[in-house]
Amino acid sequence: MSPTPIQKHLLPLVAAISLITSAHATEVTSSIPGVADAGTTIEFIKDGFEGTEGPITLPDGSALFTETKANRITRIAADNGISSFLENTCGANGLAFASNGDLYAVQQAAPAKVAIIYPKGREKVLAENFAGSPFQRLNDLVLAKNGGVYFTDIGTRPSPENPNPPPSKAGLFYISPTGQLKQLANDIERPNGVQLSLDEKTLFVANTSGEYILAYDIAADGSISNQRDFAKLQGWSETNNVWSSGADGLALDAEGRLYVASNAGVEVFDDDGDALGVIALPQKPQNLAFAGKDKKTLYVVGRGAAYKIALKTAGFAGRAK
Repeated sequence: MSPTPIQKHLLPLVAAISLITSAHATEVTSSIPGVADAGTTIEFIKDGFEGTEGPITLPDGSALFTETKANRITRIAADNGISSFLENTCGANGLAFASNGDLYAVQQAAPAKVAIIYPKGREKVLAENFAGSPFQRLNDLVLAKNGGVYFTDIGTRPSPENPNPPPSKAGLFYISPTGQLKQLANDIERPNGVQLSLDEKTLFVANTSGEYILAYDIAADGSISNQRDFAKLQGWSETNNVWSSGADGLALDAEGRLYVASNAGVEVFDDDGDALGVIALPQKPQNLAFAGKDKKTLYVVGRGAAYKIALKTAGFAGRAK
């Protein structure tokens, strides 16, 4: 039976109420040895944010994340208080802190670029094109101890606002400590989250369109080799005849376990790439980071909402994310 005119009018409202209810739903974790006890509460913080990406920890334990559409970096305090940390961020997405307090970001607003955006007076553009070709949709970055920067450009894809974008030029890039820009890979369909192993000898890359997290060996000059499938994602699924894992943000704990935001939730793998379990959330996550004074709180953001989960393990102390 076709819906009546009144029912048609109510459908968007029903959908919106359903989405809000989902975001506020009380969820608990299943047991993941060394990570979470069964029944650990997934705490809803707030929704309605304008883009949710790039979470990272501050020295005081509070968490930052980027509201890409609002050109803002937002802070979440330990008591869940929300405040603005930085405005006019040019669509900042992934973030990384250097040991001197410089905040690095990939910025999506044209011209897309990699830059130091904080503190005031130390801002600096590090790269805004490769071989004369502008970046398209910069997504994530990770900062090595030597000052090298690994970052991803997810490339273009059709959208309602831009149904016919230019040809996609997805890529994985590296800026050396001396400022030299290199393209490390151009064969990853949708390179997204990027992370370094604890010893910085392995680079992990999330391919949103792929079934696996990719891993590479890192040479002394920052170059990579030996691409391989590191971890098989439970989030690999089909929607509207398109297969995707939804693999996005990556984070590490102190034991070298890798946490992946995917279609399935937060997938957890040991340092050999073996699956340990999944933390399911009310909505699909986009990115995640450990924060809190002991760095034992996992903050997860996505689809305009933010959550936090008290875990048994701490995040890696040697990196802000």
